[in-house]
Amino acid sequence: MIIKKIEGLIAAPFTPFDENGDLNLEQIPAYYQSLKSNQVKGGFICGSTGEGVSLTFQEKVAVVQAWSTLTKTDPDFKLIVLLGGTNIRECIELAKISEEEGVDAISFTSPFYFKPANVGQLAACCVEIAAAAPNTAFYYYHIPVLTGGNYPMIDLLKAVDGVIPNFAGIKYTHEDFMDFLSCMNFAGRKYDMLWGRDENMLSSLILGAKGAVGSTYNYAAPLYHDLISAFNAGDFERANALQQKSIDMITLLGKYGGISVGKTYMKLIGLDCGKFRLPIKNMSQEQFVAFQSDVAELEFASFSSK
Repeated sequence: MIIKKIEGLIAAPFTPFDENGDLNLEQIPAYYQSLKSNQVKGGFICGSTGEGVSLTFQEKVAVVQAWSTLTKTDPDFKLIVLLGGTNIRECIELAKISEEEGVDAISFTSPFYFKPANVGQLAACCVEIAAAAPNTAFYYYHIPVLTGGNYPMIDLLKAVDGVIPNFAGIKYTHEDFMDFLSCMNFAGRKYDMLWGRDENMLSSLILGAKGAVGSTYNYAAPLYHDLISAFNAGDFERANALQQKSIDMITLLGKYGGISVGKTYMKLIGLDCGKFRLPIKNMSQEQFVAFQSDVAELEFASFSSK
């Protein structure tokens, strides 16, 4: 399989819920159009931001089908499905369904209850799952802060190289720049390394990253387009300032409760994705008032997605 490397921004969409906490699939067409109009190149669905671990298997299938219906005929938009991590059999089943639906890529993250004893065991999981969708690109999703699977990714690449024909690369959501660069340079830069820390994008660009997957690209894509343009033009002072703006925006997530605050940012650009499911805590109405004040001070409207 010839793997074409991804360049540009890939958003990690939120899964839309209605007021009862059920799937609101009717929101997805408008969501897709919003990403397209803001020059986002794809979506990484059912991931951390998409609450994949809080969805039933049937809900994941429904989300995949809702997105793939829109994207399967769009060669300019890459749809990547996070299959999960803990239940390998379910990952295999969803991999098969995803290939049938014509998605561009599938992804798998480290099992986080019964953890692989070593990289070899992790690679064995990847082998079985990737084989279930042999005609679809396969990405490993490295996010040890959530999975506890803090394996060197350079060791994983060595373990799967020449073994998994459709292994495309890694979505790298970690701060180990030494490991990231080693992965980028491995086997003549064979594999696609997608950066996964929005607040550290500038550092990844310096190392040569071309593609990135992140949650804040859902609602602040223009900020990152400007950052990339400034970097490419050699205007490092402006790139620095734009990265700081990203950090200031992301700091508000921590101030007001974490990942769920992203859905509040989405409301500000006109896409109501509902609330996060338990065990995640959502913002109170009192917090929302204070949040709006902080967002105005940040001048969010000047760089938000439209």
